[in-house]
Amino acid sequence: MSIEFATKTEAPAEVSAEVPAAGRAAPRPEAGGSDFARLSRRVARAGLLDRRPLYYTVRFGLVLLAFAGGGYALFALGDTWLQLALAAVMSVVFAQVALISHDLAHRQVFSQRLHSEIGGRIAANLLMGMSYGWWMNKHTRHHANPNHEERDPDVAPDILVWSERQASQANGLARFIGRRQAYLFFPLLLLEGLNLSFNSFRALRSPTMKRPFLEGTLLVIHFVVYFGAVFAALPPGKAFAFIGVHQALLGVYMGCVFAPNHKGMLMVTPGMKLDFLRRQVLTSRNVRGGRFVDAAMGGLNYQVEHHLFPNMPSPALAEAARITREFCAEKGIPYYETGLLRSYREVLGHLHRAGQPIREAG
Repeated sequence: MSIEFATKTEAPAEVSAEVPAAGRAAPRPEAGGSDFARLSRRVARAGLLDRRPLYYTVRFGLVLLAFAGGGYALFALGDTWLQLALAAVMSVVFAQVALISHDLAHRQVFSQRLHSEIGGRIAANLLMGMSYGWWMNKHTRHHANPNHEERDPDVAPDILVWSERQASQANGLARFIGRRQAYLFFPLLLLEGLNLSFNSFRALRSPTMKRPFLEGTLLVIHFVVYFGAVFAALPPGKAFAFIGVHQALLGVYMGCVFAPNHKGMLMVTPGMKLDFLRRQVLTSRNVRGGRFVDAAMGGLNYQVEHHLFPNMPSPALAEAARITREFCAEKGIPYYETGLLRSYREVLGHLHRAGQPIREAG
């Protein structure tokens, strides 16, 4: 029995009609600068690139308060299975710390790189247990070439395949999972928290890692305190259960935040020529949902604007989306946004179609 997904969604239908053929030059920019330069001037005139210190002070304060409160509750609750509910709550808190790390890495908070790196390492390495340097390197390459089959590490074939071309070349575990990867996507996210920690430690040996000793020391401190606190507060059985629930739900939360951003949108192949504006807009999906979705996704639901203006503070993204949407309409550039549940449906549909060559061959 197979999953039935629609073969077309709004995003691919709109995108395929507008993308230049492989090798064809992108449209020549109008006089007065490129399309992106024109859009940037509108955004800058609206003051949307200005720092928002009050917003980030309040946001950081609330997350740190929740983090400290979780630590207190761990010991206050004591030996009870209610600790599993606390583990679920702390998965949300840790994910919010990760989103803060993301904003710091993009220099949305501080204008100086040093301040951003200090804050990023404290939030990512020390509080969450994820390497800031490893993630920064990976995420920078993703922003430069979103959804590029050969250059974006987020769509590199690993356990999952993201295009039929990748599926036709898959072998080993990727080929085994690729047959039913739409079914397995959310279950696999249960392991994503562990995967982030594993890759963080593995990256310490990479020649591209800056300050590996500092990053490694902060990671070790995090996990010593993390495991020490859990096993000090709980007997072994409940401690392992707490860690399992916490890490599993953290992985699901992180995957649910990042997956709707690009998966199922235009996949860029070698030879395809797109200017910066179209490369970012056509490969990104915005997710509607109001203030709750804004808070849950840390502003990443405005993925089009985040990719166009990565150092724009999160609270400015909603207004930037209005300006960008109007500009794209003027230029005839497809701009795609949808609801949260539909975005997951589109992601699963894309995964199902991408695995088709493996199913046909098997």
